[in-house]
Amino acid sequence: MQLNADLGESFGSWKMGDDEAIMPYIALANIACGYHAGDPLVMQNAIRLAKEHNIQIGAHVSYPDLTGFGRRSMQISKAELISMIHAQIAVLEGLALCQGLRVNHVKPHGAMYNDMMRDALVFEHIVEAINTYHTPYPLMIQATQSAAKYQATASKHNVELILEAFADRAYTDDGSLESRSKPNAVLNNEQALSQAHNIIYKGSVTTVTGKTLQLNASTLCVHSDNSHAIALCKKIHSLLVV
Repeated sequence: MQLNADLGESFGSWKMGDDEAIMPYIALANIACGYHAGDPLVMQNAIRLAKEHNIQIGAHVSYPDLTGFGRRSMQISKAELISMIHAQIAVLEGLALCQGLRVNHVKPHGAMYNDMMRDALVFEHIVEAINTYHTPYPLMIQATQSAAKYQATASKHNVELILEAFADRAYTDDGSLESRSKPNAVLNNEQALSQAHNIIYKGSVTTVTGKTLQLNASTLCVHSDNSHAIALCKKIHSLLVV
C-alpha cells in the first residue's frame, strides 16, 4: 500500500496546503496541472520536492475551473476533454523532464474524478485520452465494488489502472464518496486514521450507515487541502512502515 496526496495546488499568491511538509511521508504526488490549481512555478517547486524525496509524480488533471477549484462538473465534448487532458499531462511531463524526472501516472481531480466514476461514457473518454497520449500512463481511479467493470473498459484500451481508497473521506453504501455538501463528508483525523488502518490491514471501509465494504486498493489518498493533513500523513506513514 502506497500513500498518495494531491499537491501543487497553490496558485500565484494564493497558497493551498504545505507540499514541503507532506512530501517526506508519501510515495506518490499528484501534481495539479494549471486547470484547477497550480501554475508553472508551483509545479516546478512540487517536482523539485518530489525529486528530493524520491517520490513518483502524477498529472492531476481537471476541468478548466480555477475559480471553483475543479469541483464543478462541466459538459465537455469528447474531443475537447481528450485534448485538455493531453495538454495538462504534457505541461507536467515537460517541466518534469527539465528536472530529470518522469511522470508515473494520471489522476483526475474533483468533478472530473467524480464524473469518471459515475458516468461510463466519461470514464471511457478519459481512458481513450490516456491511450492516445504518446505514453499511456497508468490511470488512478477509485477502488469500488464495480472494479471489474472499470477494468474491462480500461483493458479494451490497453490502459493500466491504479485503484485508490481514501483515508479522509466518508463512504456511502454504494462505495462512492459522500458529497462534500454533507457535513460528515470529510473525516476528522481520528476517524481518518481509523479508516486508514482498516483499509491497510483489512482492505475494507465502514460506510456512513455502518455497512462494511471490501476494497481492493493499492494506494491510499490523503487530501492535502486541510490543516490536519500533515499530522494525518505522518501517522498513516507510520502504519505503512511498521
